[in-house]
Amino acid sequence: MIWKNTNSTEKHKLKNKIKYRTIKNNFLAIDEKYSNYKDSGIVILPVPYEQTTSYGKGTSKGPEAIYKASHYVEFFDDELNRELCFEKGNGICSLNPVELKDKKGKKVLDLIYENVKRHIDNKKFVVTIGGEHSISTAPIRAHYDSYKNLSVLHFDAHSDLREEYEGSKYSHASFAARVAEFTADITQVGIRAQCKAEYDFIKKKKINTFYAFEIRSGMHGFDWINKIVSSLKENVYITFDVDYFDPSLMPSTGTPEPNGFFWDETMKLLKLTGEKKNVVGFDVVELSPKKENPFPDFMTAKLVYKMLNYFVKQR
Repeated sequence: MIWKNTNSTEKHKLKNKIKYRTIKNNFLAIDEKYSNYKDSGIVILPVPYEQTTSYGKGTSKGPEAIYKASHYVEFFDDELNRELCFEKGNGICSLNPVELKDKKGKKVLDLIYENVKRHIDNKKFVVTIGGEHSISTAPIRAHYDSYKNLSVLHFDAHSDLREEYEGSKYSHASFAARVAEFTADITQVGIRAQCKAEYDFIKKKKINTFYAFEIRSGMHGFDWINKIVSSLKENVYITFDVDYFDPSLMPSTGTPEPNGFFWDETMKLLKLTGEKKNVVGFDVVELSPKKENPFPDFMTAKLVYKMLNYFVKQR
């Protein structure tokens, strides 16, 4: 266990004024009326942390690329017939990045945890954007400490269950192992790259893993999406590594793996999760933007907004 469970309002009391972005550089480029902290039900917390990436680099630039690309995402969702960002109580406040300074490992997780927990305590729906996947342990723990009957739904090409990687327990390849220290209620989707030790860990801890080859070969039948959703508890936290997608869609990530997933099938799974379960928060990580190909940045920004539309109810 990394953190002690605490419900102390004093610990998470806002000591300083919350700093957030304006229409010029916030998510979706929305006016102050719909993006100030007080009146927004949703907050986006950028964490540009990158210390343990092992192949492709650049995840520290992910949050800024998502903010920038979001200016070209339409406000209106034609599938759901709503403009979420303009709904009363559902405004989106774009926070400034967490000030990491020279912190690493557990100190970074502690800082992220405190930030996320204070916003949860302020009744906000918190979206964390990274940054490498190691950061996700902290918002998952913050939501685990705030909600009962919580399942973690993990989208990824990699199981990230190594006890340590390249000498660090807090590696991007170990985040799920740290989560498993306080809950084994993890459902993984899209896994197609892992070491033998991770495979054995999954069996030992009985982690619910839907491998890509199983889904593609029909081992879970045509109704694999419903099977995944049915495995989850009432409350769900989602951690989404963009390398879950096929490299033809998402080349801008550290370790793109073949046989990935596509937009339509992913939206069906996310939509059904939002309909059947109470999604309490999520993170999106591992975007490594490339100047020569801005599409993955836009797709990731649209993914964030689409997830919000599926999960945040109209008030």
